Amino acid sequence: MKIVILVRLFPPKWLAGTELAAYHLAENLAKRGHEVQVITSLDQGLPSESFEKGFHIYRLPRVRIRFVAELIFSADVVRKIKKINPDIIHVQSLDIPIPVWISKKILKIPFVVWGQGSDVYLPVWFTRMTSKTVMKNADSVIALTNDMKRVMQDIYDCDIVVVPNGIDLNEYTVELTVQRKENSEKRILFVGRLHPIKGVRYLLQAMQMIHKDMPNAKLILVGDGEERDYLENFTDHLGIRDCVDFVGKVSHECIPDFMRQSDVFVLPSLSESFGIVNLEAMACRLPIVATNVGGIPDLIENGINGYLVPPENFQEMANKIMVILKDPILAYTLSENNYKKAHAYSWEKITEKLECIYTYKNECGSYIPRN
Repeated sequence: MKIVILVRLFPPKWLAGTELAAYHLAENLAKRGHEVQVITSLDQGLPSESFEKGFHIYRLPRVRIRFVAELIFSADVVRKIKKINPDIIHVQSLDIPIPVWISKKILKIPFVVWGQGSDVYLPVWFTRMTSKTVMKNADSVIALTNDMKRVMQDIYDCDIVVVPNGIDLNEYTVELTVQRKENSEKRILFVGRLHPIKGVRYLLQAMQMIHKDMPNAKLILVGDGEERDYLENFTDHLGIRDCVDFVGKVSHECIPDFMRQSDVFVLPSLSESFGIVNLEAMACRLPIVATNVGGIPDLIENGINGYLVPPENFQEMANKIMVILKDPILAYTLSENNYKKAHAYSWEKITEKLECIYTYKNECGSYIPRN
């Protein structure tokens, strides 16, 4: 098949879940013999056209004036799609309405749309107005999680397939080059943006409780963001500066080593569409404590591969973290369950599911009709 993947932002500059998913999807579709073309926006210092990992990338410029930029970008996208003439367009988000509508109505090219997170949970006014039209005209609509499916069906009540993001297992499940520490120090890890929605302030309050009971525990915060100054001051206020390490932003390639040196991973988010970092921790054999929000329960089964706690409840968060740190047998069981479960999310398996959607096949291999 000739497939266009349409995504607003793309690596190497942009490395959030939506962008990484688009990259890995393009790579794995190309491995399966498809002709893949990614259309995205141009970042300074990058070429307008390139070829890597078996797929083409077309980066289209954007002007600064917001509404005008959207119209010009959409027109450029439609022209590029018309020139490529793909069999199908994969739209990585609900927030690219104009070009896919034109491609479907005028160029007669089918498209699938995959809700990714902020486009569903935190839409800007323009996306809120257009999401229903996008879903109504799509040949297939995909959500990352069951919770996202529910929210999307509130926008437009249609059949929605749940397909999660995947993970490159080779990055995380290789032999441990860095062994977990053998001494008495217990490492609690957070990886993510230092943004209020991530709930790190509640993790710091939990750490204050943990430190009183387990002075050998240390909290490692990997990531940066607008809340960093506040969180560092809050750490001083709580009197736990000696047991909290603000690492800052690191390259994506370094994250597995931080995970392999840790004893438990914590994601204290107040809202989370999927939580790809949980999947990365699972592949690194880390037990997990995470908040019971958004799509996290699709990955974390309470007491099976980690624990779910209410958002903002730092007391329960501290208790579950200490339960894991104090019980090596429990920690090992949760870790092994995570490692096994992570393999169901390999990009090879996720790509195969999406490929069936593109060709209108169900899980039994038979064809299903278009909308």
